[in-house]
Amino acid sequence: MDYANRKRPAKRTPPKNTKKAAKKPAVSWWVVLLAIVLVSGFVWLLVSISGKSEQAPQQQVPVDVPESQPQPVAEPIPDKPEERWQYIEELENQEVIVDVPEREVGPPKLMQCGSFRNISDAEEMRATIAMIGLEAQIRTTDGSNGVWHRVILGPYEGRRAAETDRHKLQRGNIRGCQIWNWN
Repeated sequence: MDYANRKRPAKRTPPKNTKKAAKKPAVSWWVVLLAIVLVSGFVWLLVSISGKSEQAPQQQVPVDVPESQPQPVAEPIPDKPEERWQYIEELENQEVIVDVPEREVGPPKLMQCGSFRNISDAEEMRATIAMIGLEAQIRTTDGSNGVWHRVILGPYEGRRAAETDRHKLQRGNIRGCQIWNWN
């Protein structure tokens, strides 16, 4: 059976000549009575609970301790002795020597953010990078597959400086910049 093409059933309308039935009350009297009993029971429960917390606490009767057991006498606590630390005086005149290896500096880095066939596209990318606050260069290369206009930034002394500028470009919605060794 095809439910998508099936016709909708006709709406039934009540006959116009019938008399309207008398409206019954929405809530019967026994439901109202039950609600009143439940609410009054809840109120009584709250009042009885709150009455118990206001009662005065009962006094406890002291227990007689037999006199045959002597009470322990508390000895006075001696004064705290003054501590003398030796290492403070020993370390005042000491010098700490730390051996930090030299960081090897690799070749300088460059970052390429685009390579275009049209010089106008490369100029547009360079202008966008200039609006972010960085200076880009356009290098034109003529290879076996035609003329390419590369938009590059650099040289950078290390990868960390190049990564810093790449994050600035990413915040400016320029993605896809690659960091390479300077040629």
